[in-house]
Amino acid sequence: MSQFDVVVIGAGPGGYIAAIRAAQLGFKTACIDAGVNKAGDAPALGGTCLNVGCIPSKALLQSSEHFHAAQHEFAEHGITVGSVKFNAAKMIERKDGIVTKLTGGIKFLFQKNKVESLFGKGSLKGRNGDLWQVEVDDKGNKSVVEAKHVIIATGSVPRPLPLVDIDNVNVLDNEGALNLTAVPKKLGVIGSGVIGLEMGSVWNRVGSEVTILEALPTFLGATDQQIAKEAFKIFTKEQGLTIELGVKLNEIKNNKKSVSVSYEVGGETKTETFDKLIVSIGRIPNTEGLNAEAVGLEKDERGFIKVDDECRTNLPNVWAIGDVVRGPMLAHKASDEGVAVAERIAGQKPHLDFNNIPFVIYTDPEIAWVGKTEEQLKAEGVEYKKGTSGFAANGRALGLGKAKGTVKVLACAKTDRILGIHMIGPIVSELVAEGVMSLEFSASSEDIARIVHAHPTLSEVLHEAALAVDKRALHG
Repeated sequence: MSQFDVVVIGAGPGGYIAAIRAAQLGFKTACIDAGVNKAGDAPALGGTCLNVGCIPSKALLQSSEHFHAAQHEFAEHGITVGSVKFNAAKMIERKDGIVTKLTGGIKFLFQKNKVESLFGKGSLKGRNGDLWQVEVDDKGNKSVVEAKHVIIATGSVPRPLPLVDIDNVNVLDNEGALNLTAVPKKLGVIGSGVIGLEMGSVWNRVGSEVTILEALPTFLGATDQQIAKEAFKIFTKEQGLTIELGVKLNEIKNNKKSVSVSYEVGGETKTETFDKLIVSIGRIPNTEGLNAEAVGLEKDERGFIKVDDECRTNLPNVWAIGDVVRGPMLAHKASDEGVAVAERIAGQKPHLDFNNIPFVIYTDPEIAWVGKTEEQLKAEGVEYKKGTSGFAANGRALGLGKAKGTVKVLACAKTDRILGIHMIGPIVSELVAEGVMSLEFSASSEDIARIVHAHPTLSEVLHEAALAVDKRALHG
């Protein structure tokens, strides 16, 4: 029976990073994962993020953006193209190639760092003295390894919708939405969160008539509402997405070649028939098969594994990270938790502040934020001041042909310490990193205002918003 210092269950962005960091710290480490490639004939590391989530969705977003630009934006640059054709299968093939390259990269990193990769589903069997016994089930071929420490990083799965089953033919989850090889004429999306908006945007750009149905009365409720309202206007009035809010679903029928959805909105009952329907109503922690109940691993009322501030579970030397525990379901949050746990096992004292974790929605324009929203500050009774600046007069944004959007800086009225930074605009997924660093180092709006930002760059809009906090904007 093999023995390890650390065994990680799950090779997603939390698990594989935890395993690599543990190995770097000198621990004999193994990582258990049951992921397979799209063809189902070989192991594939990387979890949901690399295989059917973050990475493939960004590949499709970029491809669809190029197609849309060729149709609608090249002409103003003096570029004339002939008849533009779209090949959905080729787009999916490119996406698959990126996924294969990156999952293979994790395999290489495991070999480089001497992490032993074990294929199968991992579950806790119990204690053998000071060691945990972990079963590895490779399609019925079972083996057991022992470990001083176990890190659970089993991620999350799509939340099911009771009204209809996912078949990934007509009714799709995130995986099915990433593998359509033809453009549906009419596409329905249940849920206007990150997945719904990103997938709706992809297929809208390449010709689908997209309708998004959202149960909540507020669009992007977790986002600063000034930014959310601007996004809603752009997505609906300019890009042609139909977004219905406050929807109550009554019935969904999966027919042979279509899906019909009956729902109520604004006191009116409607029925829509779609060629395909994407269900994206959030995700739930994946604890199935861990044998949690048998070993006494505690979960909360929502199914998340209970952990303390340092990711310790109620069981000795068993840790849990990522989507399977409290906090935002974000790949970068999981990765940083994985690093922190490995370092805690080594006796170090790492720190991770959930208040400073960035959020990004990769639509066009992108949406990104970190810290408190204006609505949260009002609810908490915090006195604040704010500054905003737009991309409309930014030279770099105009050159890119992407001059829509706003940057908003919120700072404490008494100390000027930055409390939140919110953005909608071109490539703000990259700009938000400056906001994260500002919060992490307790910067003031004046600090950003006094830093020289290169010209012409998109970052100048953040600089201008910081200046505007104290009413000394230079370009607006």
